[in-house]
Amino acid sequence: MQTPAPDEPVGVYVHVPFCSKKCDYCYYLSLTGRTRSEVDKYLEHVAAELSIFTDSTYIKGRPLAFVYVGGGTPSLLATAQMRDFFQTMRQRIGNYHSPETTFECAPKTTTRPRLDALAHSGVNRISMGVQSFDDELLRKNGRVHLSRDVYRAFAIIQEFGFEWVNLDLMAGMLGETRQDWRRTVSEAIRLNPDSVTIYQTEIPRNTQLYRDLVDGNLPAEPVDWDTKRERVDYAFGELERAGYTIVSAYNASKRPERRFQYQEHLWRGGDMIGLGLSSFSYLGGVHYQNAARPEHYRDELDQGRLPVQRAIRLSDHDRLTREFILQLKWGEVAAEDFRTKFGVNIFEEFGGPLQELRETGHLKLTDESVQITRKGLLCVDRLLPAFYSKEYSESPYW
Repeated sequence: MQTPAPDEPVGVYVHVPFCSKKCDYCYYLSLTGRTRSEVDKYLEHVAAELSIFTDSTYIKGRPLAFVYVGGGTPSLLATAQMRDFFQTMRQRIGNYHSPETTFECAPKTTTRPRLDALAHSGVNRISMGVQSFDDELLRKNGRVHLSRDVYRAFAIIQEFGFEWVNLDLMAGMLGETRQDWRRTVSEAIRLNPDSVTIYQTEIPRNTQLYRDLVDGNLPAEPVDWDTKRERVDYAFGELERAGYTIVSAYNASKRPERRFQYQEHLWRGGDMIGLGLSSFSYLGGVHYQNAARPEHYRDELDQGRLPVQRAIRLSDHDRLTREFILQLKWGEVAAEDFRTKFGVNIFEEFGGPLQELRETGHLKLTDESVQITRKGLLCVDRLLPAFYSKEYSESPYW
């Protein structure tokens, strides 16, 4: 890896994998039933992993672009664990100052003492997983909270005056009706968060929903993709009427001029350290993922080694493609940015798939940019493989 400029920012993602119960649709690595001492030990290993990075010439002294603490359920941590963790980060990152520090909270575990610990630790962005305001849907999909927990938690969050509050919703949860979804959208708008993120429910193979589907035990029929996209389109329309701006395929914001720094940095090719079990990192054009087994993660760090499970070094063309397809998720890609950074004309480089998707109405082309239409934005993840290099598009792992 070529040593970056000392003033080039680096982002930090921390995976806190602990949950009281794994949601039926969740495909992220999570652990349940862990004791306080086990969680303490895990956080010690995360701190040890951070130290390996901050002692390296590649990272040492570089400013922070963001800190993002996700999960799992990070808000399961005790207040002392939260304070100690952020204090450790400050000690090990010499010039610690993060313009955006995000912490994911679940409604059930959002409490005043925890929020107080986060506010005093420099967290300025809270993202809460609401998914739905329908209690029956929440139960069917394995969520541990109910709508009353959302209202209680949101009110407490507002008391602390965090700079940014985001609510996550899920379109097409198992058993969801049009009426259910419209009520969820209406309630989210009524709460008036700074942004709303909407995901379309999937059933990956490593989920309880998939196992129930195979066994014929689903409590309701899955919602089809066309319906899910219609529901996201409806939500986007309602959010726009309420004063929000659609800033990506997943997000509506009341302050579009203030981008989500996690995306802004990473989608433009910035470096990110991923700490914790199964975390992904991107450093100097190398993608790698940490060990997913707790004992492997622990043992490698005990030996003073990074717990890397797999890695791939991207070619210059891979890096170009990666940044191009990620930025398509914003709905617009500026051609000049790629001419400046890569010396490439994206209209020529990706001419074939761009023309095909223009003909199907998924995007428009101007002299300066590629613009994804609303139709394209609603299914953008399905469009991206058209731009992959042949070696990846024909891989059995995609």
